[in-house]
Amino acid sequence: MKVSKFGGSSVANSTQIKKVLDIINSDDERKIVVVSAPGKRFKEDVKTTDLLIRLYEKIINKLDYTHKFQQIIERYQEIVVELEMDEIILEQLKNDLNCLIDTYEDKPKRLLDALKSCGEDFNAQIIAQYNNDLGFPTRYLSPKDAGIIVTDEPSNAMILESSYEKIHKLREYEETLIVPGFFGYSENGDIVTFPRGGSDITGAILARGIEASLYENFTDVSGIFRANPTVVSQPEIIPEITYREMRELSYAGFGVFHDEALEPLYKDRIPVVIKNTNKPHDKGTFIVSERDISSLSQIVSGVSCDKGFTIINIKKYLMNREVGFTRRVLSILEEENISIEHIPSGIDNLSIIMRTTQISGKEQNVLNKIRNQIQVDELTIDYDLAILMIVGEGMNRAIGTAASATNALSKNKINLNMINQGSSEISMMFGIDEHYSDIAVQAIYDEYFTKQPTEVI
Repeated sequence: MKVSKFGGSSVANSTQIKKVLDIINSDDERKIVVVSAPGKRFKEDVKTTDLLIRLYEKIINKLDYTHKFQQIIERYQEIVVELEMDEIILEQLKNDLNCLIDTYEDKPKRLLDALKSCGEDFNAQIIAQYNNDLGFPTRYLSPKDAGIIVTDEPSNAMILESSYEKIHKLREYEETLIVPGFFGYSENGDIVTFPRGGSDITGAILARGIEASLYENFTDVSGIFRANPTVVSQPEIIPEITYREMRELSYAGFGVFHDEALEPLYKDRIPVVIKNTNKPHDKGTFIVSERDISSLSQIVSGVSCDKGFTIINIKKYLMNREVGFTRRVLSILEEENISIEHIPSGIDNLSIIMRTTQISGKEQNVLNKIRNQIQVDELTIDYDLAILMIVGEGMNRAIGTAASATNALSKNKINLNMINQGSSEISMMFGIDEHYSDIAVQAIYDEYFTKQPTEVI
């Protein structure tokens, strides 16, 4: 039994929905389907979820939201009319939307989650009914009925372990099940959305719950590229990648598959394949627990770069002899509610890297606290840092992998602010100035993917 998830571009209009149903109905193993909200129909279009957020903003600001409400209904009306369905379903959607507004109007955080969930929920109802009308037994199932019971923090839902027992019973349904992604229900019965990429998380939860043989994630590309295609022209598609590699690449900006969605799959070693709705016969990229690296033509799986980091540099002579020094520095950041990303260090120096959004507006307060509470020799802060990540399971067995990377960056006159290799030995991380990020990605791609394969030992 497979779980198949379709992203916003795959269900943006009636034409795309027909493609989706052709894919579903062509394979009897595709029994559980997760759908997103309608995405962009064309480049300048607005995603349905964004329309729902704008509706929310009108409501909480006590403004007339009639036009925005109608815009949302019209998105679904276009789909229903083009699919030649009975338009009575639109009345139900209007009633559901009005009911949520009435219920949560005085609870802003609850209202936002409830409205955002409508994008996926309404689409799932339409798609299920249409496929049933075509003669394929299909059932819409709300996340509550599917057993997706989650924690109660708005916009940050996490699945409760106790939910998996009920989810497993979905195997007993004979019909194809269409489940909306992106949200679940708290034990109190409130709608709670997952973080960004939430439909990926829903699909992963269901795949683990029913012990799926495969989790298919359909999008608008034929797999995961080795590098950002907006930076590198026509990069290769990765045929197979491990969960660990995908997690590392996702951290540094790979946006095809939400990294939090790997967690439930990793535990039960359920393989994932990223496929293209518009080219369903393309092989795609498989994400697996382990892969054979003995015959790799390329040691490195991919390269990614993410911007928007800030680094605090601390120097103190004999820092390594001072017990509790790092703990005291980190406690200051904790007091300011700042989460950190990396802490490269030497015997007399310590660097703390965080996302700029974490420290923005708090810089002087943090620096003053460090100066006043901890005796340091030098204290500086640098902005506009990018993290360049080179990832590959075979790197720890390859000769000269790090040397090749630093040489490629040196030839392009890119200065390194920081170098770090994780204990997993599947990634190398470099801190560089933001304005070099695209040049660095191209340089590393050329070094590893346009040359002869690296020797494996």
